[in-house]
Amino acid sequence: MERKRRPVTRVLQGKKMNCAPDGEKNIKTMKRRRILLTLLSLLLSAGIMTAQKTLKDIEGSWMGKLSAGGVELRLVFNFTLSEADTIKATLDSPDQAAQGIPLGSVTLAGDTLYISAPMLLGSYKGAMVSDSLVTGSWTQAGKSYPLDVRRQGAPVVINRPQEPKPPFPYKSEDVTFSNKVENFDLAGTLTLPEGSGPFPAVVLISGSGAQDRDEALLGHKPFLVLADYLTRNGIAVLRYDDRGVGKSKGNMSRATSLSLADDAEAAVTYLLTRPEINNKMIGLAGHSEGGLIAPIVGSRNSNIAFIVSLAGPGVSGYNIILKQTRDISAVSGVSEKDIEETISTNSKLFEMVIAEADQRQLAKDAMEWYNKELDGKAVTTEERKDLMAKFTQALLSVNNPWFRYFLAADPAEYWSQVKCPVLAINGEKDLQVSAEMNLPAIKSALKKG
Repeated sequence: MERKRRPVTRVLQGKKMNCAPDGEKNIKTMKRRRILLTLLSLLLSAGIMTAQKTLKDIEGSWMGKLSAGGVELRLVFNFTLSEADTIKATLDSPDQAAQGIPLGSVTLAGDTLYISAPMLLGSYKGAMVSDSLVTGSWTQAGKSYPLDVRRQGAPVVINRPQEPKPPFPYKSEDVTFSNKVENFDLAGTLTLPEGSGPFPAVVLISGSGAQDRDEALLGHKPFLVLADYLTRNGIAVLRYDDRGVGKSKGNMSRATSLSLADDAEAAVTYLLTRPEINNKMIGLAGHSEGGLIAPIVGSRNSNIAFIVSLAGPGVSGYNIILKQTRDISAVSGVSEKDIEETISTNSKLFEMVIAEADQRQLAKDAMEWYNKELDGKAVTTEERKDLMAKFTQALLSVNNPWFRYFLAADPAEYWSQVKCPVLAINGEKDLQVSAEMNLPAIKSALKKG
């Protein structure tokens, strides 16, 4: 009877090795395991190195472009590390001429960067895909927008070659004048052509929102550019800070287009006191909302010699905003279904705003109505929470005297009473105030007058 051969075991450097006939196969298997262990170790080391990113890795400035509502804006995050290894963060929006907006907490966990922006009701979350690129999204007022930011080697510089530079071939004077209706002073700049005059003059009236005398917006100063051009061509220009802005007194929070017309009329009254001005040739040039304020003044003041409407309205704010919402949503890639749903919601909300002057009652009624609307829709708890947050934000933005007046006011009522020459200009590519909708309405109203 043949006996089975026992494997011979040898000890080599403290390890046992099997020298049976299949020992060579076992040795190869062990080598493969060692290689796999080595690769796994390298991968783990790489993971540990990635997780060990610190706030020092983001120190400096990072810029990206945010697209929202058909508008593209540059945003710059600035991170400064202190000696105590704490980080300070600010935000610049070069296209809005905004710098140094304080941000909140900044955390970097692994390759995930999170920045809170409590002053803006916003936040940023992104992933560091390299030492110079973070991909992520900016969230504000319940909406998220893709925003990838790259490390900047130098500060962002805005080039605005159209802005006039001194010395100027005309006189520029800081002036103040009074709104006698509400008894406060407004401050502005009067530019006068060289010579003794008297000169024709125009009052520039800004668009909606709190604007300074240059109507500074997105890094541009259109009223400064207009004033320079007109004054170089023999026309005096008065442009002023809106009430509560810059050096002007007064309060914007309760103002409407109707009360802002008193400010513009005060500017005209002031020009009538200046000997350099031809009091038979004082006109108004209003941009956007200013294109509503101008005919309000022109309809009641016989001293107005002409009106220029720049992107001004010819129909009610109710119609303008619904059209604006549809056009901007379409170019932003929003589905037709979602557009129709938004239009339907906004229409009902605007009707409630127009009908109810009591702001507290409106807020109560609107929230109850929208809650019932959601009851009839198949939405999850999380979706309902998100929709209610968005509706609340929308309600806050429209539940005020200015918006109520703007929604309800019919510009045709004022245009039809204007007797002076009018030049109305609207841009075909303007998604805010549709030329197709507003220019024919202005023309029709003027003919009725």
